[in-house]
Amino acid sequence: MIKFKQKNGKLILIYNTNTDDNRWVYEKLKESDEWSWQSIFTFQTADLLTSIETSEKPVEFLICEENKDGYFHIPTRILEIDYNLYIHKNINISKRTFCTEDKKVSIFKNLKKFNIRTIFIGGEYPNALPEEIFNEIIESIPNNYEKKLYTSARVDSVLKNYFETGKNYEEKLKKYLNKKPSIIGKNLTEEFRSYELQKFELIFEKIQKMLDTENEYNEKQWQEEILGIVLLLYPKYIHIFKNTPVKDLYSNKSRELDFLLVDAGGNIDIIEIKQPFDNCIVTKIQYRDNYIPLRELSGTVMQIEKYLFYLKSWGKKGEDYLTEKYSDKLPQNFKIQITNPSGIIIMGREKNLSSEQRRDFEVIKRQYKNVIDIITYDDLVRRLWFMIRQLQKT
Repeated sequence: MIKFKQKNGKLILIYNTNTDDNRWVYEKLKESDEWSWQSIFTFQTADLLTSIETSEKPVEFLICEENKDGYFHIPTRILEIDYNLYIHKNINISKRTFCTEDKKVSIFKNLKKFNIRTIFIGGEYPNALPEEIFNEIIESIPNNYEKKLYTSARVDSVLKNYFETGKNYEEKLKKYLNKKPSIIGKNLTEEFRSYELQKFELIFEKIQKMLDTENEYNEKQWQEEILGIVLLLYPKYIHIFKNTPVKDLYSNKSRELDFLLVDAGGNIDIIEIKQPFDNCIVTKIQYRDNYIPLRELSGTVMQIEKYLFYLKSWGKKGEDYLTEKYSDKLPQNFKIQITNPSGIIIMGREKNLSSEQRRDFEVIKRQYKNVIDIITYDDLVRRLWFMIRQLQKT
């Protein structure tokens, strides 16, 4: 077995057998002036700190001495590497630092293929690998057993299409990897939690203020404000185009969409934004025991459905036209795609609806849910409220 110690600024490797009979190490050094441990370390007689004459059982080798910055500059010949390796004295240096658990794979020999000239691990040196990142690298290097298991799984996956192999190496590999410690990086959700919370709180306050002063906005101003909020609430969309032309092939006319949403994949959707009037969702009086959609809602739904129909009918010609038209406003080589576009409607209030009206309105919304998402301003506020409450949880 081997272990490491730091003494008087020196990094020392200690080797000892279970039988405490280490004479063969000294004999090997006398014979060839070189001794290797598992092809991970290679030492010379000059590195020896102990001797057989003193009957010292553990064999000690000097790896290197600490420099003025607190780093151990590991000699390239000891690890058989071709780059400079500096390990800070505060790093927990152990066998695991240098090789996999089965002692078959050298960590630092594996890094030779990346054409690295110098590596600093730990400490304050610029661009030094933090210890936790270095530990992630160690975990990512497969040991010899894992390599063999992976090879067997690949072969098995081919052979079982032709033969009954009687083995399931793919399942064995899966079980092995599930037991292996996962490489866990930064929790980005936690990293950005405070920023997300602040963002949604600001949006929440803005919408509340807008709803309290809705009569002070004209339709264009209201839509402009809500569009900015939409891009924040729906981050998949990268741009909103206004007054977008769309070809109606059946009447051979050019129609105009108010707002066209484009996501990062080039897919498009439609959004309609109406000012939040109270009486535009469902009727106040029942028709055959049901509250039915008012003309403002049903008309908007019909309008969206017609535009979706026009877009789908336009097909590839429409994709090429829109891609060319908006090429200067989108990334280079970006292509707009008309792939089952859907619609979003933001309109109306629910605050004065009875429970029965809300129930019937939900039925109406779900009727169109596969194509159109109908959102009231109260629903928007409610969604934001729950998002804020969830982010506030620690």
